Amino acid sequence: MKDSDLEVYSVGGAVRDDLLGLPVNDRDWVVVGSTPEAMIARGYKPVGKDFPVFLNPSTHEEYALARTERKTKSGYRGFAINASPEVTLSQDLLRRDFTINAIARDMDGRLIDPHNGITDLRAGILRHVSPAFSEDPVRILRAARFVARFGFSVSPETLALMREMVKGGEVDALVPERTWQELARGLMEKNPSRFFTTLRNCGALARALPEIDALFNTSMTPEKSNGVNYGTHAMLALDDAAQHGHPLAVRFSVLAHNVARIKGDADLLRTMCLRLRATNECRDLGLLMAHYYSEIQRVLELGHLRFEAPPLAAEVLHKLAIGRRKFLARRCLGAQRIFKRLELQRQLPCLQLRCGRRGRITAHAGTCANPSTSAASVARCGD
Repeated sequence: MKDSDLEVYSVGGAVRDDLLGLPVNDRDWVVVGSTPEAMIARGYKPVGKDFPVFLNPSTHEEYALARTERKTKSGYRGFAINASPEVTLSQDLLRRDFTINAIARDMDGRLIDPHNGITDLRAGILRHVSPAFSEDPVRILRAARFVARFGFSVSPETLALMREMVKGGEVDALVPERTWQELARGLMEKNPSRFFTTLRNCGALARALPEIDALFNTSMTPEKSNGVNYGTHAMLALDDAAQHGHPLAVRFSVLAHNVARIKGDADLLRTMCLRLRATNECRDLGLLMAHYYSEIQRVLELGHLRFEAPPLAAEVLHKLAIGRRKFLARRCLGAQRIFKRLELQRQLPCLQLRCGRRGRITAHAGTCANPSTSAASVARCGD
């Protein structure tokens, strides 16, 4: 039997991104009117644990049988799946989260758009497909991530439904691994601050990430920030890190180090990272930032850097931490190269790095026209 005999549709993000003119890296396909046995007989490899998904033996793309879902208990795993051959494409699209993700394209290129997703794409609106949206709390995190990626707005009715989900305790059923997965992806979006503001608007931030939500209720010292709270400051710094293309560990530490700073307790940050199952790299860099940021900031402020300071400080520590296992004699040279790469030498021409005993790297003011310049410690990477 040939694959052309199958009733196959391209669905989800691939259709959405193609309509937006964005590059499409992975395509998902839905198969209507087939069975797991028939797919295996065609050479497709079953890979789905919770529902029938198969890998195409030639392209290795995912082909899922059309299915419906019925809520059986709280959380995002509490569903009964029906993937019988009788399930139609319309029924499959009805279970999807947003109208912009409920568009299909057949093998002849024709679009099937029963929920007006194309209209919402053009208007830049995230709108849920059906009331079944409220059955999966992960969809709240996905909504926030799409806002951060595309800059879309959440429709009033969808935002109201998200708030009802939070009040109903659905967010409390999120498992740590899935929360971290969506958080990490949200941090890597174009405007990551919108991920957190969207969660805060619906009340989910206080339930899923209470340590981050608390930042918005704590004001920084007036002499440093004109009374801006830690949360607003972190959002500005986070978007700056994104604009400069910093990796996940840097972005996470720019955000998370404030958790320890507001109460001077690194255990709060450790506990959060443990609960979220954060990667070791993200956890360690966040703790380094919490410990050394104030000292690094003194150096960066010589160049009149404000909201740019946290990303630069995190990048410095990230590079130093990567070089931790190198010989001590090479560390000072490596640190000088780091600062040069970050263009800090241009912004702070009188900054000099010195490497002392046991790998202690310090920054000192050299001869320059600014008599107020003072020395500041940057990091201890060898003790």
